[in-house]
Amino acid sequence: MKKMIALFLVAISTLMVGCSENSTPVEGKQYRTLSNNLATYRLPQVTEVFSLNCGHCKQMESQLPKLEKLIDQSVGKVHVTFNESAQIGAMIYYSAEMQLGKKPDHEMMLDLFNAAQMGDGATLAEKKGQIDNAFKSRGLVSPYDITEEQQNQLFQAMQIADEIITKGEINGVPTFIVNGKYEIITAGHETIEEIANTINYLIKK
Repeated sequence: MKKMIALFLVAISTLMVGCSENSTPVEGKQYRTLSNNLATYRLPQVTEVFSLNCGHCKQMESQLPKLEKLIDQSVGKVHVTFNESAQIGAMIYYSAEMQLGKKPDHEMMLDLFNAAQMGDGATLAEKKGQIDNAFKSRGLVSPYDITEEQQNQLFQAMQIADEIITKGEINGVPTFIVNGKYEIITAGHETIEEIANTINYLIKK
């Protein structure tokens, strides 16, 4: 009987050690150190890298309010410019950010995702209408109607985003940059709570 109890205690202690080890994020599995420090860009401490055309990014957006509570701060945003499709999405996003002077709120982001991801069945006119509505319903100028001066501001914002993505060697979205030094490996997490745990760990690192 004593032997059984001893074995049971060993098993329990092993499980507890296993749990404590798993709660500490591992480099290469849950995060990686960026090849270039991005601190010079003065990014928010936690910054999401995303694309309006990415389905997983839309799913992540629905979880962001919860994530922001778990890490006790607002998450910044950088839109990728990987290809022509992403560049169009970036133009839409930065048109909003430029006019607002800050990142769009959660509800507007969902509207922008819905407009960008209407599907192949939607016509160009329908997509444009959705984008126009997302802006005009909030008293903003549609990306299709911005002035030449605003276009120059927009292209500057996109150029900075491109530099961040290139220097950080970001190859997939959605992901998060922490302290300008680390990238979250989202595939290494199963829940938003796990992502928050890694972010909180890196904030203090």
